[in-house]
Amino acid sequence: MTATVTVTATAVAETRVVRTGAPRPSSGRRLPAGALALLALLVGAVLLSLLVGGRGLSPAQVWAALLGDGDPESSAIVLGQRLPRTVIGLLGGCALAVAGALVQGHTRNPLADPGLLGVTSGASLAVVLAISLLGLTTPDGYLWFAFAGAALGTVVVTAIGLAAGRRRDASPASLALAGAAVSALLSAITGVLLLLDAGALDVHRFWTVGSLAGGRGFDVVAAAGPPLLLGLLVALAHAPALNTLALGDDLARALGRRLLPARLVGLLAVTLLVGSATALVGSLGFVGLVAPHLVRGVTGPDHRALLPVCAVAGAVLVLLADVLGRVVIAPAELPVGIVLGVAGGPAFLLVVVRHLRGAR
Repeated sequence: MTATVTVTATAVAETRVVRTGAPRPSSGRRLPAGALALLALLVGAVLLSLLVGGRGLSPAQVWAALLGDGDPESSAIVLGQRLPRTVIGLLGGCALAVAGALVQGHTRNPLADPGLLGVTSGASLAVVLAISLLGLTTPDGYLWFAFAGAALGTVVVTAIGLAAGRRRDASPASLALAGAAVSALLSAITGVLLLLDAGALDVHRFWTVGSLAGGRGFDVVAAAGPPLLLGLLVALAHAPALNTLALGDDLARALGRRLLPARLVGLLAVTLLVGSATALVGSLGFVGLVAPHLVRGVTGPDHRALLPVCAVAGAVLVLLADVLGRVVIAPAELPVGIVLGVAGGPAFLLVVVRHLRGAR
């Protein structure tokens, strides 16, 4: 009987995957070309990030500085400012994009982003507490508070989702509702604390907009990099389970998938990724929402291909937005979060319209 149920479930799952637009031979042919194009864009974005800034440098000067043979001024600019900024943007974009794909997969909501699970609001509250109570005003000072706040926010959302669902697994609906409620509460507490502390408001305003500037160096990368890379590894290993969960809870159970452990692993990956990225680049919006939609036309819904390609797309988005922010009002700069907000708003509207048309 069990074998019959499993075979039937497998057949239904295969039918459902085909109907939802699983990769067909044509999309399989698009994947290598699309991935190579994104890698080429990433290389170009890295080069632009090293070349473009308030002080114009030639490619020869940048190359000499990277080799350690540059003049003191060029070396200070490239090695002390632009190279760390580029690495931070690359890591932050990768993490946020992969986290967005994970959240959309777990909630089965194409309009979801990492903030839906309370990760961003938890990190924001922890940073404000670190600034207000402990006087930590530098990124390396409140780095671990941002990471701990993100983890705590996710734990609270998961616990409430489990309790509200009154079942052994956290369903997508209960997670989404719990995340919205917890995020609203944490944001309200953060707002009250900021009203009571003007100094914290000044520091938090810069952090919450999202920026790659502000004196962050490789010391911050060394602290946030290991948990971020661990989160990427967990996410990639979790991709087959996420493909099964995307078929629906009933089919996933019939195929032998234990839902609660699978969701907890996914939430762990999201926490590691968003907590580390938020500590690195602040609260950047739209990356986790838009990047998965940009690459699904190339990869299809298979998360084994979607997640690594999303990582590249997220890095490209953040680095290009940062470069654009450096030149649009030169010699001043626009924070990368503002550039992403201006560009991401219309992109989000297009995603909503496309989703509504597909739902008809």
